[in-house]
Amino acid sequence: MPTISMNVNGTSVSAEVENRTVLAAALRENLGMTGTHIGCDTSQCGACVVHVNGKAVKSCTIFAVEADGAEVSTIEGQADADGSLNVIQQAFQDHHGLQCGFCTPGMIMTAAALLEENPKPTEAEIRDHLEGNICRCTGYQGIVNAIMAASGQNSAIAAE
Repeated sequence: MPTISMNVNGTSVSAEVENRTVLAAALRENLGMTGTHIGCDTSQCGACVVHVNGKAVKSCTIFAVEADGAEVSTIEGQADADGSLNVIQQAFQDHHGLQCGFCTPGMIMTAAALLEENPKPTEAEIRDHLEGNICRCTGYQGIVNAIMAASGQNSAIAAE
């Protein structure tokens, strides 16, 4: 089995993985980072979104060996340095952007990628960017409101 090395949330790590191991499984099973959720194994739900070399990817669609040498950011690395919630996480809490919490890590990682690329997205741009993430609980309005609030915009969007 190959040994992979990567920088995860600012820390150099290595793990021995089978060639067929997807990144989501390696993060969870080999590195103990269980914040990355595996919801479907078919790239449909987005619960497993992480950032690889600055790009949001569904970690069930990339083999761990493909991430060898990469910079990987997971939900565990999103908190502020003092351990408090970052602005996106706090907005999800404040604006009911989560319910059961299963999709939340992927939603937050997707939102972080959007806000990095587009700091002031419109509601339509947010909804378009979240297209690959499924939430079975909240009906999305709270998630959209949270992302609007995290971007410093009015989160009091009228329900559709």
